[in-house]
Amino acid sequence: MKYLHAMIRVHDLEKTSRFFTEGLGLKQTRRMDNEAGRYTLVYFGAPENPEAEIELTYNWPPEDGSAPEDYGSARNFGHLAFEVDDIYAICAHLQSMGVTINRPPRDGRMAFVRTPDLISIELLQKGQALPPAEPWASMPNTGTW
Repeated sequence: MKYLHAMIRVHDLEKTSRFFTEGLGLKQTRRMDNEAGRYTLVYFGAPENPEAEIELTYNWPPEDGSAPEDYGSARNFGHLAFEVDDIYAICAHLQSMGVTINRPPRDGRMAFVRTPDLISIELLQKGQALPPAEPWASMPNTGTW
């Protein structure tokens, strides 16, 4: 058996793709547009293990003009987790892109953010936790993750 990918449905493919590429540094590995099925699949992999992918599924808007399906924020999915070289740097970078740091890395070890489609992302410091540092050490939690 071989693990292949995790799939998440998105409403804004470009915005979520930007989150994963420019925000987290993942690379797009492939893309498939299916005219007949009216959907697009885009796959992303982390530089250190690109074979374990995230699949974004974008279902095209209904042809009849009705509202797209509401995916909600199902908590049974849980989260995706990424090991990062510098948790403070990635949180500062995401914050500069307008991403809310829901659970700041107060401990120098763990943080949570959410994608534009409200998928929780856990960021874990590679190796030992970094020493506590501001502004993270005194930053409160924001929202849910």
